[in-house]
Amino acid sequence: MYAALWRVLPGPWWVRVVILLVLAAAIVYALFFFVFPWVSAIIDPQDVTVGGQ
Repeated sequence: MYAALWRVLPGPWWVRVVILLVLAAAIVYALFFFVFPWVSAIIDPQDVTVGGQ
């Protein structure tokens, strides 16, 4: 999968690295500002039932 992604990207190796870094930063941004807040609204981390007697 990574080799196929590397072959699809245009340009020399340094342009490919820059593109991959920008894509990784965009994914991390989307996770922190959209996905994680949405999931935390659905899942309550304080509602723990492990070890209950």
